[in-house]
Amino acid sequence: MADDDITFSDFTTGEKLRVIGLVARMAKRGMADDGSGRVLKDLQDRVARIEKQAQRRKNSK
Repeated sequence: MADDDITFSDFTTGEKLRVIGLVARMAKRGMADDGSGRVLKDLQDRVARIEKQAQRRKNSK
């Protein structure tokens, strides 16, 4: 695995909780999706921002 990859252990406890909550909301919204995938875009963007933050912190070490 490359050093650029992040794992769940690279997240802080707060970030882990936020990601878990967002994934649960995605699952709930996914059931209501009409197949377009647009209903998940905002939550996916939020998770991506959390991942970027963890990646920056990992790379600064």
